[in-house]
Amino acid sequence: MYSIIGFLVLVLDIFAIIKIIQSSASGTEKILWILCVLIFPVAGMIIWVFAGPGGKKL
Repeated sequence: MYSIIGFLVLVLDIFAIIKIIQSSASGTEKILWILCVLIFPVAGMIIWVFAGPGGKKL
């Protein structure tokens, strides 16, 4: 069960990183967002969805 959850988190993180790279953000912003997603896989991905480059503005 945990391996399925871990795999799902990995796939979603890879998707988020690809979207970050494709975004129109500056190079520095992209690096910071990618680091955030890599260091905090679940929380970083959730924060990126709501506040990241091209994300919804709160």
